[in-house]
Amino acid sequence: MNKDSIKNPDLPFSDNEKEKMYGYRWKIFNNRKLGKLYKATPFDELARLLPKKKNPQGAPAWMSYQGMIGLMMLKSMLKLSDEELINRLNTDWELQMFCSIKLSDNRMIKDINLPSRIRIFLGQYLDIEVFQRTFLTAWKPYMQDTNLNLNDATAYESYIKYPTDEKLLWDCNMQIHNYLFLFCKEAGITRPRNNFLRQKERQLNFSKKKKKTHKLKRRRKKALLNLLEKGIAMTESIINQQISLLSAKEILKYDSKSYYIKTVYSQQKYMYDEQTNSVKNRIVSLFKPYIRPIVRGKENKRVEFGPKVQMSQVDNINLIDYLSYNAFNEGQYLKLTIQKHRERFGICSHVGIDRIYGTNSNRSYMSSQNISHCLPRKGRAPKDEKEQKKMREIIGRARATRMEGSFGNEKNHYNLIKIKARLELTEIVWLFFGIMTANAMKIAKRIEKSPLTRRL
Repeated sequence: MNKDSIKNPDLPFSDNEKEKMYGYRWKIFNNRKLGKLYKATPFDELARLLPKKKNPQGAPAWMSYQGMIGLMMLKSMLKLSDEELINRLNTDWELQMFCSIKLSDNRMIKDINLPSRIRIFLGQYLDIEVFQRTFLTAWKPYMQDTNLNLNDATAYESYIKYPTDEKLLWDCNMQIHNYLFLFCKEAGITRPRNNFLRQKERQLNFSKKKKKTHKLKRRRKKALLNLLEKGIAMTESIINQQISLLSAKEILKYDSKSYYIKTVYSQQKYMYDEQTNSVKNRIVSLFKPYIRPIVRGKENKRVEFGPKVQMSQVDNINLIDYLSYNAFNEGQYLKLTIQKHRERFGICSHVGIDRIYGTNSNRSYMSSQNISHCLPRKGRAPKDEKEQKKMREIIGRARATRMEGSFGNEKNHYNLIKIKARLELTEIVWLFFGIMTANAMKIAKRIEKSPLTRRL
């Protein structure tokens, strides 16, 4: 979907018009969970961050920009598939109010790919820092203790099958075989003989084995490497000889896919020859080649596959400081985190961090900035050691309980246990709105209890 395919980006109904249109249902909606979330979300301000449509021609869109943002938040909150979300939207007036639309009795959205296309559109314009500050501008009146910054990193897993060398090589062989079959059919020539069907049967037998010895794995890997090498050579030979008879579109698709297939082959060949499990920028999924293994060292899950996020928490509100699909040491981003905190809130006097951040460089920086932390003391004890030790224990306990609890809450209740988007940009959109929806629910509870009033 291109950038101009979203039409009519202006909000179709104001709040007063909604009250007249929905009647008593609007009052019911304001007292429901979604209505409170609606009040806590600055839809108008967020919509202004997206570009205005230049060309007014074409069919009107189902949703305004506010509705698109609302649909992404509903996706995180309800944990439904795209098709289920559209079906629910067609029949639930409460969801329609949240997305600022009203469907008549004889109309319904039939495009089940609408959420996916919206994710692609938002992914082109999503600036995480700018969008976060827009949320914070609306939330600051309901936040306290903004001088305390809690820090930690976590990984949000992507939805991929658990990668093994044999599975990855077989996926590459399947892709090459499909292109080989397609190009031979287009050129009207007989397919060259290979061992694909025999290796397919052997791969099936291998996958059924419960116990796979190291010797068996190496034998299987060697066979798949040989098959892949021959398949790449055969396919490119046909392209060079019959290029005038082949579809240019399919050749372009093959070129883009074969780059990753050849990279996988070279990486797996190197690991096979050197008998190692480590290689730089290792590809673990042919269909999501941007994903890298993140070694976490947990007891039940040593390696995770998905984006790793350096997170700050201020008054129980999580904010993204740094995001990468490559593994990184979070300790090197402490200075960046403190600088961003000061830009967002002004003062940073206390920081809650774990021991991985306790480098001499970070300690010196925090001392020079008069920032208190919860790291174990180094050097001679000061006169007020008892007070400082108690303070360190309080901050350390808050970091360990609040941050770890918030990660579990986002993953279990806001659709982040497995990110099922299919592209790098759409995964980031999925992740961002999951975190912001969890934050907005916390703010909604504070708004309900607060005497402050604000115009949304």
